[in-house]
Amino acid sequence: MSDEYKSRTEKRSQQRKKPARAAKKNKQKKTPVNKKRSIVKRILLAGVLLAFLTMAGGAGLFAYFVKDAPELDNALLSDPISSKINDMNGDLLTNVGSERRDYVEYDDIPVLVRDAILATEDVRFFEHKGIDPIRLGGAVLKNVTDGFGSQGASTITQQVVKMSFLTDEKTLKRKAQEAWLAYKLEEAYTKEEIFEMYVNKVYMSDGINGIKAASDYYFGKELSDLTLQEAAYLAGMPQSPNNYNAFNNPERAEKRKDVVLSLMNQHDKITKAEMTDAQNQNITDSLTEQVNETGVQKEYDSYVDLVIEEVQEMGYNAYTDGLTIETTLDKEAQLFMDKLLNSDEYIQYPSEFFQAGIALTDTQTGAIRAIGGGRNQEVQRGLNYAVDIKRQPGSTIKPILDYGPAIEYLKWSTYEQVEDSPLNYSTGGSVGNAGGSYAGMMSMRDALVRSKNTPAVRTFQEVGFEDSYEFAAGLGIHLENEFESYAIGAMDGDEGISPLQMAGAYAAFGNGGIYNTPHTVKKITLPDGTVVENEIESEPAMSDYTAYMVTDMLKDAVDYGTGTAANIPTLHVAGKTGTTNYTDDELARYNFPSSASPDSWFVGYTTNYTAAIWTGYENRSEYLSKESQQIAKELFKELMTEVSKNVETDDFDKPDSVVELPIIKGSNPARIAGSGVSDSDKTYELFVRGEQPKRTSNVVEDEEERVEEEPQEEETVSGEITGLSASADAGGNISVSWSFNGEGSPSFSVSNGSETQSIGGFSTVFSGGQPGQTYTITVTAIVDGQNINSASTSVTVPGGQPAEPDEPEVEPEPVPDEPEPEVEPEPVPDERDDNEDGNGNSNGIGNGNGNSNGNGNGNGNGNPNNGNSSGNTQSNSNRQPPAAAEPNTDPESDE
Repeated sequence: MSDEYKSRTEKRSQQRKKPARAAKKNKQKKTPVNKKRSIVKRILLAGVLLAFLTMAGGAGLFAYFVKDAPELDNALLSDPISSKINDMNGDLLTNVGSERRDYVEYDDIPVLVRDAILATEDVRFFEHKGIDPIRLGGAVLKNVTDGFGSQGASTITQQVVKMSFLTDEKTLKRKAQEAWLAYKLEEAYTKEEIFEMYVNKVYMSDGINGIKAASDYYFGKELSDLTLQEAAYLAGMPQSPNNYNAFNNPERAEKRKDVVLSLMNQHDKITKAEMTDAQNQNITDSLTEQVNETGVQKEYDSYVDLVIEEVQEMGYNAYTDGLTIETTLDKEAQLFMDKLLNSDEYIQYPSEFFQAGIALTDTQTGAIRAIGGGRNQEVQRGLNYAVDIKRQPGSTIKPILDYGPAIEYLKWSTYEQVEDSPLNYSTGGSVGNAGGSYAGMMSMRDALVRSKNTPAVRTFQEVGFEDSYEFAAGLGIHLENEFESYAIGAMDGDEGISPLQMAGAYAAFGNGGIYNTPHTVKKITLPDGTVVENEIESEPAMSDYTAYMVTDMLKDAVDYGTGTAANIPTLHVAGKTGTTNYTDDELARYNFPSSASPDSWFVGYTTNYTAAIWTGYENRSEYLSKESQQIAKELFKELMTEVSKNVETDDFDKPDSVVELPIIKGSNPARIAGSGVSDSDKTYELFVRGEQPKRTSNVVEDEEERVEEEPQEEETVSGEITGLSASADAGGNISVSWSFNGEGSPSFSVSNGSETQSIGGFSTVFSGGQPGQTYTITVTAIVDGQNINSASTSVTVPGGQPAEPDEPEVEPEPVPDEPEPEVEPEPVPDERDDNEDGNGNSNGIGNGNGNSNGNGNGNGNGNPNNGNSSGNTQSNSNRQPPAAAEPNTDPESDE
């Protein structure tokens, strides 16, 4: 090998070896650096892996948490909104709803209020998608340093989700669900819609929800009228509503307001000068007077109950629909009624358990002006005695079922002669008057004024069930059971009547025959501004002549009949009394006196107002004494006097369809009194035009006719009153009876020295006698217009009246809830108002105005299946084989 070649070979060999050595040398020098790099690489790889695993685990955990999240529910997003109830003048009465809410739409939220809320709760609301990463990061840092839950990161969207679907618990699961639902909410709704949800949902303490309701509650203002400091205060409340309630915590409220103002300035919503100026104002200076807007003032409880029910009948919900309800309420009348029922300022009530139900309506429109739901009602939304009860109406039913239909369908005059004598029902059994005395033939007017039973039943029989019930239905009273005892108010429990129904019916008599459904609601305004008028039923229920003629008779009932205690000299008042009775079994069971009554009524009206009043006790085991039976009339007098004091009250206008004529007393058929008839021998009566009598007579003309046609007649007409007797009881009732021995068909003029009665029979009763006073009773027989014979006697009313056993000086304990036996009917009502003591039997249902045995198909104790009930008459229903008759008392008739 040449040197040159060797040299090249060696050189190559050396070149190959040198790098190897160099590499080894370098590797030896850099080993520590490579090891460091290897460790970092491993850490980074581990971190990436950990992050991946954390994300995967977090995603799994998140998915696990949200799998049970509720679905978005439009019904939960749309909160129930309370309704406003205004009185007849449009002034706020109350808000109703489990919570008070006044809804406001986004476009109606002032910019000032929006800015205050955004600066405080979520300044980037219009930028994020339901979750604010910046706010979230700050909250995470705060929670790491101060502990989990120390600061929230919820956006307005998340708060809407929480208020609508979730609880307030601070857990990872709830926060995960909140974030997930916030994302879904942002997908489904616009920002404006979500903001609107928020401002209407937030709780603002004291049962107030929503910014709009809070503005009115705390400041008495609309949102558009809020000042800067007021808007800032409201915007800051939702974080801790009760702590920031300015009524209860004024210092905390002031500090919170200042914080919100600072945030508004920080986020460029207001200037520093505006901030400083508002911070220098005290929020308590802006507060309105504190009231409890979430409850109903107790004086209005019964009325508000009716409003809520009526709104429901119109298809709306006062608790949830955010309505503005315009009502017919007269606040002053309602407040007076509450005082009348719940104090002794006007009426001395016999017991705290004594109850009353009163309905006051507008005679012309049917508008309910006030409702007296009861006395001493401690439980709100309790039994409303003006609306909910179904009690026997006693003689207050007579204008509705008997005399009104007789005028309407039979064209009877107020002078129509009706017989007052013992009577049998068509299905068996008898009905009688109190005391067992009868007046013979008498006018319809006298029969109603004196509340006679047998004439009422005879009238009912003449009219018939079909027409009587049709007439009542036109007045809002719907009856089904066909018992003749209904003529005197002896109804079974299923078909009793409430004061409100009675007020509606009687108002039609005072309104020319037009019936208006009693109502509390005039109109409703929906949240969107739509106005819904209340379509009130207003229908002719009778002819104008019927309405006027009944009214004219009922005016006499108040002037000198059974309703004199309700008379108001300054007003033209028409009205009727009604009193029900106990069965003999009940009197024996409870050891009650015969004069005891479970129900006492008075229903009356003027051209402006109608009032129906029921009094009694919740249970039949407590009774009304003779004295407490007068309270219904006293309540009417006090109430009608009060509500009429600043109102002009006219008399009732006589329509052209009615003719008023002087009629010779006792003439049958009726004869018009001529110029020769003295005032004492004539009475003025009403006739349907075209149905009035045609014959006019006077004493001179009648005598001449008798001489020409029957010259011997005058000499042969003779007769003598025999057996005249009079007796008086401690209640001031003077009973008179006599006989007549002679020819012809006599009528009788009976006088007690201060009152004269025209009688077709042989007995009568005067009421109102004064203890210790002596009265001279004179009876004159009249035949064909001639006074044939007279007789007189005297009687002294016993002095003083023994104490009622039902009036112990120590207030009795309330009778425990002792349910009426199903076989024991309600007593039939009749009237014991002034001079009523007697027995009343009737067919069909119960005991009532007089003594009546009712036979039929029932063994009756008042149960609808057994038929015997109490009230104006006592009887056995026609549903089962007849039972023995039981006598009863009739307090209201003059018998």
